[in-house]
Amino acid sequence: MAKLYFNFSTMNAGKSTLLLQAAHNYRERGMDTYLITAQFDNRAGEGRIASRIGIGEPADTFAPGEDMLAKLRARMDRGPIACVFIDEAQFLSKEQVWQLACAVDDLGLPVMCYGLRVDFQGNLFPGSAALLAWADEMREVRTICHCGKKATMVVRKDADGRALRDGDQVVIGGNETYVSLCRRHWREAVGD
Repeated sequence: MAKLYFNFSTMNAGKSTLLLQAAHNYRERGMDTYLITAQFDNRAGEGRIASRIGIGEPADTFAPGEDMLAKLRARMDRGPIACVFIDEAQFLSKEQVWQLACAVDDLGLPVMCYGLRVDFQGNLFPGSAALLAWADEMREVRTICHCGKKATMVVRKDADGRALRDGDQVVIGGNETYVSLCRRHWREAVGD
């Protein structure tokens, strides 16, 4: 039975690694997959999902406002797919998440989304909020704070390494920009 899945965490928890491993498992068994990532996140290159441990795969991209149900139907017209994998799912809109839910229900297509739950201010991303509301199954991918506790928050740093409290919700970056922390250390970092 097809389901909409949401695998969420903070930065540097291994979400992309898990996505790539799961997609590999499908292909190893002779089943075709469809990998998609956010169009504007090109840290690993245009249309590429990559992990910090050095593995990566080419992927299609989704753009803001793009009809995801139509995109999946068009891909299915080219041949069967066993599962859809979406990286950077926090950047989906509420409407796009609903379209993915419709693809699960109407096309019988499993959709596995991987993304951040909250931004650097502790607010839900629109795509994450919709996935938390509508996903059939959710799984937290855990990572740790420097103190050893589970990291649930992320801090954005300026060029001098200070935690920022304000700014755009989306700024693409990696370890040079973001640090995952437990809530206590996040509060200390942002001065709360």
